[in-house]
Amino acid sequence: MKIGVLALQGAFREHEDMIRLSGAECIEIRQLSDLTGNSLDGIVLPGGESTVQGKLLRELGMLEPLRNMIKAGTPVLATCAGLILLAEKIDGDPISHLGTLPVTVKRNAFGRQTGSFEYTGNVGKLRNFLMTFIRAPIVTELHSRDVEVLAESRDQIVAVKYGNQIGLAFHPEINDDPSIHRKFLELCEKFHNSTK
Repeated sequence: MKIGVLALQGAFREHEDMIRLSGAECIEIRQLSDLTGNSLDGIVLPGGESTVQGKLLRELGMLEPLRNMIKAGTPVLATCAGLILLAEKIDGDPISHLGTLPVTVKRNAFGRQTGSFEYTGNVGKLRNFLMTFIRAPIVTELHSRDVEVLAESRDQIVAVKYGNQIGLAFHPEINDDPSIHRKFLELCEKFHNSTK
């Protein structure tokens, strides 16, 4: 399987390490041809600066093709800034980016860098998963009954799933546990098998 990792800005290399560790091939998405010319079975949207990433996606002509791929069912794992890119609405911002995930998110909901913290809890069926939050957003509103809440921390929604889209406010790529990436690859394998 080929997994495309958005590599315009942010913490994409750690995701690549986790994907490779879990047995899949990684393609760095830096330009439109990387996105459209590789028959990708899944996409990872990493943490970083969502405003910068959204601007670059527009400038490089990748926003609409990426949106169309996600709407067509290509699985996506989005962490922190990636969750903001996916969100239908961003609290306090009239501009959204991909808008494929029917939720509202709030940026930096736990504070700035000094508000970073770790929390161990359940993420869907995964038990006792260490979640690392760095300038993390939260999901403040669900716009569809089909959005599944996967995790909460401090009484806030920090992980959701909608179809083949997984949005996480935390960073699973910076710890030693590949469980979330492996769960994501299971989605990608189903998608791969359904389209071949």
